Formats: sequence, C-alpha cells, structure tokens
Amino acid sequence: MSMLLSPQTIESALSRFKTIRHIYIGYSGGVDSHVLLHLCAGITTLKDKITAVYVHHGLQAEAESWAQHCEKTAQNLGVDFKLLRVNAVAIPGESPEEAARNARYSALKPLIDENDALLVAQHREDQLETVLLQLFRGSGLPGLSGMPESMAFGRGVLLRPLLNISKLAINDYALAHALDWVEDPSNESNNYDRNFLRNAVIPLLKQRWPVCDKTVARSAGHCADAQVLVSEAAEELFLSVFNSTDKTLCIGKLKLYKNSRQQLVIRHWFQRLDLKMPAQAFVNRLLSEVVEARAGSDPVLSGQGYCVRRYRDKLYCLKSAAPEILQASVWPAGQTSVRVSSHQTLSCVLSSAGICRERWQNAIVTVRFRRGGEKIRLPGRNGHHALKKLFQEAGVPPWERESMPLVYLDDRLAAVGELWISADFYGEKTQDCISLYRSS
Repeated sequence: MSMLLSPQTIESALSRFKTIRHIYIGYSGGVDSHVLLHLCAGITTLKDKITAVYVHHGLQAEAESWAQHCEKTAQNLGVDFKLLRVNAVAIPGESPEEAARNARYSALKPLIDENDALLVAQHREDQLETVLLQLFRGSGLPGLSGMPESMAFGRGVLLRPLLNISKLAINDYALAHALDWVEDPSNESNNYDRNFLRNAVIPLLKQRWPVCDKTVARSAGHCADAQVLVSEAAEELFLSVFNSTDKTLCIGKLKLYKNSRQQLVIRHWFQRLDLKMPAQAFVNRLLSEVVEARAGSDPVLSGQGYCVRRYRDKLYCLKSAAPEILQASVWPAGQTSVRVSSHQTLSCVLSSAGICRERWQNAIVTVRFRRGGEKIRLPGRNGHHALKKLFQEAGVPPWERESMPLVYLDDRLAAVGELWISADFYGEKTQDCISLYRSS
C-alpha cells in the first residue's frame, strides 16, 4: 500500500474549509472515485456528512447496472447515495467528452449549497492529460494552469483532494483494500482525445520521463501563479476602459494601450461578461476590424452566440438572438407590466414624477414601435423633437432604437421607453405618477 495516500490526505485538503456542512462526492463507480469515497467514509467525523452522487449520462447500456453498483457500495460504506439523470448528447460544435462533462457539472451545481463541498477524484495523471490537451489546443496561461485544487462551485466549493496524488498510489490503495470497482469500456477507445493520450501517448512519455506527471503538474502550478499576476494587471487595465452602466469598453482609452494589453483587456471583458473565451484569431479580428474601424462605421463581428460592434466611442458585446418580433399591443388595464417583444418587458411603477396616474388609468394605453418621423415635446424644452435626433443626442445605439417601445395614451405619444415622457402627459405629484422601465 502506498504511503502517499491515506485519510490524512483528505483531512489536509479540507483543513482550510472549517465551515463545511455537507460533502458530496462525485462517484462514477470507477477506481479513482471509489478510492476517494472509501477514504472519506473512513474518517469518522465526516461519515455522516457524505452523499455519494452518481450521474447517469444515459449514453451506455451498462450505466444502469453501474448505478446499482454505486448505490450498493455507498450502502456498504454507510453513506447516503443520490442518483442524477442527465442528457449528455452533444450539441453541434461540442465534443462527446465536453458534452458529458458539461451535463455532469450542470446537474451537480444546484446540489452544492452554502458551506457545502463537492469532492471529485481527479489525480496527477488527469492533470497531465489536461495540460497536454490545452497545450495542443494552443491555450494561454489559463489553460496551461490546468485544474485548480479548489474553486467556487454552485454556492459552495469544489475540491480535488487527489490532484497531487499519482495514479499508481490510487491503484495501490484500491488493491490493498480489495475495492470492487467498475471499468468503463469506452475508456479503451482511442477515438477520444483524452483516452488517446492516456492509452497511447503518456505511457511512451513515461518510458523516457518517468515522473513527467509530477514535473508537468509543477509547471501548471507556475502557470497558475503567473496567471494570478496577469489577472491583477488585466483587472487594472480593464477597469480604466470599462463602462459599468452598459458593460461597454471605451475605444479611445483602449487604443492608448499596446496590442498585447488590448488583448488582455478584451479577454478580461469576455470573462466579466461570462462568455466563452474567444480564440486568438477572433481577438485579432476584433481589434483590427472593429476597434480600428473608422469612426462612424458599424462593423459587426459575430462569434459563438454573441456579436461585437461599435457605436461612437464604445465597444459593445451583444448576445446573438433571433430577430425580435415587434408588434403593437394594448396594455391591459390594471396590469403593471406587459411583454412587448420576445426579449423585453415594459413595466410601470408609482413615482413622484412621470405620467399622471389619473390620465394613465382613464386612457387606452398601447405600445408600438418606430415607423419613422415620430416627434415628442419634452418637459423644460421648447418645440417638438424628432426621436431620431433625441436618440443621437442620448447616444442610443442604432440597433436599440427600432426595438424601443413607444407608449401611446389614446393614440398620442406619451413616452419613449424609460427615456422620455411627453410634456403633454408629464406631472410631478407625490406617488401619484407613473414611471416606466424595461427589463429582459
């Protein structure tokens, strides 16, 4: 039995997390997760806090018997068991491995509440595979940092307590304790990139470099440390050009930086918007075709579910969506909100300034969209103003103008979204007026 692996390994990983209330263990029935579960169940103070979770991907006929095996093993170890069923069919552009992983984590995430931990059994060879895959994909520091030992997950934390443990030590432990685990036959198929590395490439590498899993893991740690410093620098650069109100970047300020720093800011922006990190070629095109485009032009660069475009001195990243179906509709009397298109809702609230409530209640309220030529008279300003001019003054991007809801009272324009209220309907009375706001 390897001396590298014992219950102390788990206790050490958990020592930084003093308030953990419940522990979920990702348990596939394979040797790695079985060893992890066995280690945790052997710690008296943890046993009552553990739930073993089997995620049924529905991809293999044997999965049903594996689930039964896992449930029986959990019962024998005296810990709770939970079965989750997921749809792991890959969508276009997604590998089978990626689809299974995404489905698995999406199912596990809602389980993890505040002060809960999910423990998974990835080990040092898994880290080696991860770093090599990222290297072959041309990843930067974030990818080459590999998997972290701990990270926020759900409302709690995800821990990899075996990440610095060798596969040999795990196998030695399993044999020494006569554990009974399942073997997934798909692990033998070299059609999957990770399996090809595991079965064909890494054994060859280890003939020449026996401890390459250890040294590559060390390199991943160096990359992770460097990434922390880069992220801190990127955050400082990013905040200097970021507009928090509309989540845009100031083009003029961005262009003051060298290309390498511009790229850092763009990647940090995508991270802040919770979008998939763009490829290097996409970032290069974004900087050359959009940021460097002549002022007044409207270049559009589309990516994976989003598009980047500019207006005046701002860079916008917008979610790609099906074109909105814009139709005039009557605002039902007494309703505080109305769905005005597939992507937005218009609501009204009581306010000390806005449309006089009495006029609102006594009128037929309709919502329409621009046809062109609309004008409105604004409080405190002389004459009538074309909406086109007002939108330009306010810096409303052209793509937002067509979907801006126009509110009419008895066929007279009373409000333009939440932006302006007609002087003909405007009033200021304590909590006796109506103001509008939009939401998606």
